[in-house]
Amino acid sequence: MAQQPVVFIDGEAGTTGLGIRDRLRALPVRLHSIDPAQRKDRDARKAAMAEADLVVLCLPDAASREAEAMALELGADAPRLLDASTAFRTDPTWVYGFPELSPEQAHAISSAPRVSNPGCYPTGAIGLLRPLIQAGVLPAHYPVCINAVSGYSGGGKQMIEAHERDGGPAFELYGLSLEHKHVPEIHTHAGLTTRPLFVPSVGHFAQGMIVSIPLHLSMLEGAPSAADLHDILARHYAGQDHVRVVTADSTLSAEALAHSDLMELRVHGTPHTRHALLTARLDNLGKGASGAALQNIRLMLGLS
Repeated sequence: MAQQPVVFIDGEAGTTGLGIRDRLRALPVRLHSIDPAQRKDRDARKAAMAEADLVVLCLPDAASREAEAMALELGADAPRLLDASTAFRTDPTWVYGFPELSPEQAHAISSAPRVSNPGCYPTGAIGLLRPLIQAGVLPAHYPVCINAVSGYSGGGKQMIEAHERDGGPAFELYGLSLEHKHVPEIHTHAGLTTRPLFVPSVGHFAQGMIVSIPLHLSMLEGAPSAADLHDILARHYAGQDHVRVVTADSTLSAEALAHSDLMELRVHGTPHTRHALLTARLDNLGKGASGAALQNIRLMLGLS
């Protein structure tokens, strides 16, 4: 019997790391862990990397860059890397870990030495925008405005503790400097030439997310209908297991896909308004984080 591949999660105690660790139970892999007291010990981490076939980095950006340098010091024994931070998502030397991005992307991920796991908001935004831009319907220079709401579990330890201890605000806009760290990722991988305007928010629920993008149909190439946009998305994602293009609903709950690794895409609109609203619904910790990482781990290790 072939030896099981070894996976080391550098930063496994965080929200994303714990989610990946839990999902790895379903895969024929051996998880290599180090003593919790040594999780910040450079030598212990480097030794763990040397034993691994794949290292998943669940670290802040600066720490991820340091970990990449540490792995490269191993030379021929360096493991493959999957990074969950924003450090390498627009780095052209890393493969972007969105398997549904194009027909070639899953193969690119499967053979890449370094893969960057997408962000939660960008997964929804890019999933909606890129097929329409590739189809020539949405101009790359279109002034895209993106609104999104996420569960508080995406905000890190401090936000989680605040919501679970004090109740937290029912709804809160943030990133109002309009310099959110996910903007470059959306700009690059959606294929836009005009920087998008992105306004995120958080609601008082643990998991779930909706990304919404309004469009003026009269400003699109060929003046398509909402049904035309739906058909383009449906063709792009036909046969995909984790992305579904579904019929538009009159209401949409952000929590409906909590604890799921799926993403649902919709096009809302009527012929009378010449407006459309694109929406992506997903779990910010599922397809938006750990679930996407599991997809990439399967591809990188050649697991079905």
